[in-house]
Amino acid sequence: MCMKYNMGTKNEFGTSVHWFRKGMRLHDNPAFKLAYESKNSNGEYYKLKPIYILDPYFRKYIRAGMNRWRFLQQSLVDLDLSLRKLGTRLYIIRGIPEEVFPDLFVKWNVKLLTFELDTEPYARKRDEQVENLARQHGVKVDQKVSHTIYNTELVIRANMGKVPMTYQKFVSVVGSMPPPRRPLPAPDKLPLECLLDDDLKNHEFDVPTVDELLTLKGFNPQDLKSCLYPGGEKEALRRLEECMKNKSWVCKFEKPNTSPNSLKPSTTVLSPYMKFGCLSASHFYYRLIETIGNSSHSKPPVSLIGQLYWREFYYTVGAATPNFDKMAGNSICCQVPWDDNPELLEAWTNGKTGYPFIDAIMRQLRHEGWIHHLARHAVACFLTRGDLWISWEKGLAVFEELLLDADWSMNAGNWMWLSASAFFHQFFRVYSPVAFGKKTDKSGDYIRKYIPELTKYPDQYIYEPWLAPKALQERAGCMIGIHYPKRVVIHEDVYKNNITKMSLAYKNNKAGKSPTKNSGDTLTPDKKVVKKAKFK
Repeated sequence: MCMKYNMGTKNEFGTSVHWFRKGMRLHDNPAFKLAYESKNSNGEYYKLKPIYILDPYFRKYIRAGMNRWRFLQQSLVDLDLSLRKLGTRLYIIRGIPEEVFPDLFVKWNVKLLTFELDTEPYARKRDEQVENLARQHGVKVDQKVSHTIYNTELVIRANMGKVPMTYQKFVSVVGSMPPPRRPLPAPDKLPLECLLDDDLKNHEFDVPTVDELLTLKGFNPQDLKSCLYPGGEKEALRRLEECMKNKSWVCKFEKPNTSPNSLKPSTTVLSPYMKFGCLSASHFYYRLIETIGNSSHSKPPVSLIGQLYWREFYYTVGAATPNFDKMAGNSICCQVPWDDNPELLEAWTNGKTGYPFIDAIMRQLRHEGWIHHLARHAVACFLTRGDLWISWEKGLAVFEELLLDADWSMNAGNWMWLSASAFFHQFFRVYSPVAFGKKTDKSGDYIRKYIPELTKYPDQYIYEPWLAPKALQERAGCMIGIHYPKRVVIHEDVYKNNITKMSLAYKNNKAGKSPTKNSGDTLTPDKKVVKKAKFK
């Protein structure tokens, strides 16, 4: 049921409604600009109503944990405050978009509806329904591309109508296109004629508090941990400028050389702000170009601009690939007979695999909502082809719930990549759940931070506590198998069998055979393939 609102008297000038969804910002928002600059046939400004719709069915389609709901609430508060400084406000509407819009169209005398283009399947279906309703009510709809640097359709058109299926090809294609459009500045004022002041004190449309929103979504607000990354455009721009101050760091940035297990983030942590659209990708792109100037700098794919290209690449492929977030029916995805093991999945999800490096990452994810990109690599490989042989779709679902920056296109693309199901095919290159973390944190400070049970373990055993003598375990107050779990699998054994199973899946896909569920039977490792295996 959608809520009924007191919409007031019908506006004789007509109303332009800007529908905020992901683009939760005032800077570089061409759809919002169109809404406040538009006029009727008499040359009179439409009255502006910026809205955000809290859809009760959103959780049915999109998994989201407490950290992300809090980030959303903070972003809404920030957006509302910014709009109020301009003389308007954010109207929070509760209900299903397809149900609330017909009432809005009539009671507000809506003539124009604007919003940012969204390429995700759920959003496309929703927006098509809303456009049909608008057409029935004589409302013009205008969508603008601003969540990505490039229009994904134009990228495909520039590639002769084909989706660029490699990062290198994508970079080559956009390099042949005209430069991306310049970002728009945030408005410092709005036309007085488009403003309505009678609703500014109407609490019916107020942003809910964090507690109200979490309770509404079925969470207990007391379970929230401290907030490390507050939501909103103001914080997004502050973080961006803080990064841009260090020109040397920007120029030398190489993603593989950053640390996945530093106690403080070794990257920008701007991804959550881009996911929600608190930060414009185009603004970020041109600030990087301005900061770098004529200085020597790192190049894609490892540079900061290279990271933006990764985002654009996955958005382009995801927008044009049916079932991009699934294995079945996904034309680019290798069909693999993954195991279904709820116990192992639960251990991985809750940081109880017995591998401290893996468990620390998963606990950080649950508590803070963000983990380093290379940490995501490690736990994704561990869940899928490396150790547990569980479908990447299961991992995608966990990330979708727990990550602040859970982005449909990037989440699916990265999980396919790390499981060697698409894009990346060197399945014999496996992340070691022990050696990889030691490269950047030999003493295990990161592990001690997120797994306090192991705090008193010496450096020698912090990554492999199962090797510690029983007497040492007793002195440390953490017995393996009692206070901290035993290893759920023996990495040295399972990875060889998994490499062979992956090799067989590749052969079957090439031959056009359908995958058959593996019941956990042990295969004889393919020695030729295993010999090529590399560990990070």
